[in-house]
Amino acid sequence: MAAHDPTKIGNEVWHKTGQGKYIGSAIYGASDGIITTFAVVAGVAGAGLSAAVVLILGLANLIGDGLSMAIGDFLSGRAERKYQKSEEERELWEIENHPEGEREEIRQIYKNKGLEGETLENLVAAITSNKSLWIHTMMTEELGIYIDEDSSPLKSAVVTFISFVVAGFMPLLAYVLSSHVPIFAANQFLAAVMITGITLFTVGAARVFVTGEKWYLGGLEMLVVGGISASAAYLIGFLLKGIAGAA
Repeated sequence: MAAHDPTKIGNEVWHKTGQGKYIGSAIYGASDGIITTFAVVAGVAGAGLSAAVVLILGLANLIGDGLSMAIGDFLSGRAERKYQKSEEERELWEIENHPEGEREEIRQIYKNKGLEGETLENLVAAITSNKSLWIHTMMTEELGIYIDEDSSPLKSAVVTFISFVVAGFMPLLAYVLSSHVPIFAANQFLAAVMITGITLFTVGAARVFVTGEKWYLGGLEMLVVGGISASAAYLIGFLLKGIAGAA
């Protein structure tokens, strides 16, 4: 995961530094959480099943998928870190055993960027005089890899799980409150649709911190995607209800 991956927001550049590097995990975890959970709610509602079934299936999906997503995030992050470290060790070995060849690679990298003559040679000499800088340059310029020592696959996984569960719980909120709030009891699915729609738009708009797109476009896109997923799930539930009834 890159430590300094600037994202343009208007004329400003926001850098994912410090805890900001986990914003992406939070937003995408929340996006998946709310869409997958609401798809379950819509499918069960389409089948005309009870609120208890909605809660049981919804919560089971919420925890199961949340854990699955977090574990996948952790394993992929750890695998990426191992790959980066192995490439770093390989570059170190090449610098120590074939310095002239690696020096020529540095020269070609910056020659291709337009430098030449004394300026090029001075830059090559400066970079290759410091082994850490030399390795870093080879990693970023040759391989396109930047090792972020401060990032943690475990923290990323935890952030993903929490955001998945919190956002994914929103479609279930109307059913949880239905025993205490009469208006929710009378309009459970409609209330769930409204709460989910607001949450979908909010999460989509928050993607501006990662993608730099206009917030309202991100919100509308997430709302449309969630709506399509929920409609498909509702239709499947409705059709299966008809099939089961006919049988």
